[in-house]
Amino acid sequence: MFEDLDFDGDTYERKHDQVRLAKQLSGIYAFMSDGGWHTLQEIHDKTGYPPASISAGLRDFRKERFGKHQVNKRSRGNRASGLWEYQFVPNKQKSLVTTS
Repeated sequence: MFEDLDFDGDTYERKHDQVRLAKQLSGIYAFMSDGGWHTLQEIHDKTGYPPASISAGLRDFRKERFGKHQVNKRSRGNRASGLWEYQFVPNKQKSLVTTS
């Protein structure tokens, strides 16, 4: 699904990172497509991907080239605890992702 797209970052090198990151993003997309609210830990528990990679993937979904999807964020429980949960809302105008 994301195989033809490039990612960002100072250390990103397509030949080393693209396949791995595309696989991770596809897995996060599939899991988050249920429309539910999930913490990074819950997403990690289901996908096995590192929480930092999940967080980066959720940011990528908001970018034009990755579909410009909506990712909602809210605190779970006591706001002072710093626990956040996320909800993925697909962009209906983009079937999956854009290739530009």
